[in-house]
Amino acid sequence: MHVFTSITANYLPKAAALAHSVKRVHPEAIFHLVLSDRMPACDPSALTAFDHVILIDELPIPNLPSWIFKHRIVELCTAVKGTAFQHIAAKHGARRIFYFDPDIIVTGRLDSISRALDAHAIALTPHQIVPDTGMQAILDNEVCCLRHGVYNLGFLAVRMEGQGRQFIDWWAERLRALCYDEVSNGLFTDQRWVDLAPAFFDDIAILRGPEFNVATWNLSNRRATGQAPYDIVINGRPLVFYHFSGFDSGAQKIMLERYGAHSPVLFEFRDWYIARCKELGQETVGKIPCRYGVFSNGSPVTTDHRLLYRRRDDLMAAFSDPFDASDPGCSYYHWYMRHGRAQNRLTLRKLVKRHAPEPAIRLARRARDAWLEMAKRSERHGGSRG
Repeated sequence: MHVFTSITANYLPKAAALAHSVKRVHPEAIFHLVLSDRMPACDPSALTAFDHVILIDELPIPNLPSWIFKHRIVELCTAVKGTAFQHIAAKHGARRIFYFDPDIIVTGRLDSISRALDAHAIALTPHQIVPDTGMQAILDNEVCCLRHGVYNLGFLAVRMEGQGRQFIDWWAERLRALCYDEVSNGLFTDQRWVDLAPAFFDDIAILRGPEFNVATWNLSNRRATGQAPYDIVINGRPLVFYHFSGFDSGAQKIMLERYGAHSPVLFEFRDWYIARCKELGQETVGKIPCRYGVFSNGSPVTTDHRLLYRRRDDLMAAFSDPFDASDPGCSYYHWYMRHGRAQNRLTLRKLVKRHAPEPAIRLARRARDAWLEMAKRSERHGGSRG
């Protein structure tokens, strides 16, 4: 069994907590850490559960500096996932590969998922398996699924043959080209693509057991009992894995209080998770900025920098390494300082004028500023439903 997760350096403590939880129930598992960053200095105990560290430079992605620059941090960590499946299969001969987001804890053995892969090539978990009834839950959960994807790609298991391999090759290609958080354009990183998977591939197991991928978005229909951390029961079935999605942003706590009041053991589990991540270096390593968040001169790369670059083929052709700010006469950073802000303003004005009268431009600017602030928070804390 091969298992991996994908992170930047600040998520190393969470990834370590995940890896140790996997090794606890499957000591034979081979755990790969995909790191889109440099390896940080940390306590060796945080690294003991990782069998292999795969740096983004090792993945066969053409024009890597340009490709990385186009992605915000959350987009980057999801965009590499399909290629990582391919790499692990090719380099290690892996036939069955499990992916888990770093903010997941595996509490039970994965035998039932392995059995699902005996019969099917792909295993997915929907965000919800029971329709909600109250309007608040419908808005929080079902409408959110319509925006971000039916299936939660914090988990994916694939048998790398037949349709499993075909699915990964298709998905990896889409992620290399279009793994962006642009909900208004029908995209949400790696997740919305997989809404198409059941139409393209029929060898899929949809895991509808309440014990899989438990998170605040499905607690309206799942009750937890038992003892934290490893003896939790969900609707009468032993928990297999729990997803602390939205933890850093504070959303996890808010939604747990809204939908998990009937399950006090989950609050105990949350306290255990905080302590476990602290043991593994969260208070120090968790604050390390990503190397791809700055230009070579130390100036921060903003969302505006990335969005303008990725929508302009001429800029990508002119600046193959947009991080390199060493040459004032030939760097994206210096070009942007001279021209980029005006280009962004011009693009915004053109888009608004196409659909709205002049006074609406001011409203659009305020909406854009609010969106950019939200995007910055997302980049710091992780995206919705990831």
